[in-house]
Amino acid sequence: VQLQASGGGLVQPGDSLRLSCATSGFTLVHDYVIGWFRQAPGKEREGVSCISRSDGRTYYADSVKGRFTISRDNAKNTVYLQMNSLKPEDTAVYYCAASTIGAITTTPAMYDYWGQGTQVTVSS
Repeated sequence: VQLQASGGGLVQPGDSLRLSCATSGFTLVHDYVIGWFRQAPGKEREGVSCISRSDGRTYYADSVKGRFTISRDNAKNTVYLQMNSLKPEDTAVYYCAASTIGAITTTPAMYDYWGQGTQVTVSS
């Protein structure tokens, strides 16, 4: 199983970015949840959002609700995180991860597989 996150960059406050998480290797797993997490320097990893591959159920952390949108394209085995109205406090390394437990949760311990991170920096 592999996850590849991409799409990070340097943007100004109020700008938008779309992160992508390309997945592969889930040949024996029918359903799983893809989550996005972020970790800023000196802070703990924070769950941002997650989505179920099978039925599209989603979850958002309060800090991003109304600004971020998670979506999936099962044909491309890719999950997206559209981030609008970005704030400096959104600056972090963003990771995508997969949970085969199937629960809609952003508890890191529930996730089995992790991709490498992509840096998002929001600064004027």
